[in-house]
Amino acid sequence: MRQLIWWFYRDLKSYQRAPCPRHAAALRARFERLFKRRTGYVMLDRLLARLHRRKHELLRVLDRPEIPLHTNGSENDIRTFVTKRKISGGTVSEAGKNARDVLLGLMKTCIKLDVSFFRYLGDRLGIPTQESIPPLPDLVRQAAQA
Repeated sequence: MRQLIWWFYRDLKSYQRAPCPRHAAALRARFERLFKRRTGYVMLDRLLARLHRRKHELLRVLDRPEIPLHTNGSENDIRTFVTKRKISGGTVSEAGKNARDVLLGLMKTCIKLDVSFFRYLGDRLGIPTQESIPPLPDLVRQAAQA
């Protein structure tokens, strides 16, 4: 089963590089065969059933090939949170947790948009800078259009 799943994943990556409606239909049918299969091993059968229930999100790449097949970006996004929590032992209050989460999220967004986090904060707090920085939603829209 493991090998069949890895082959399927390899073919999804191949599809992502060269999308084709016929190939997408074949991958959907193959997903059904693969994840509806019963092996006789209870734990494996439960895992396959759970993955089958998530079919829509697992095959989203067939409709949107630009979507990554892995979560490495998401894992990297939360690494800062985890490291900070391990070093400091967490926060004392709920307000502290919220402040940390908001600022780290804002910092990650600024990094992804290639905007200086400290210049962005300074602009929002009214500290004079050379040029003003547009609102974050505008920057995200600009990045999405590029």
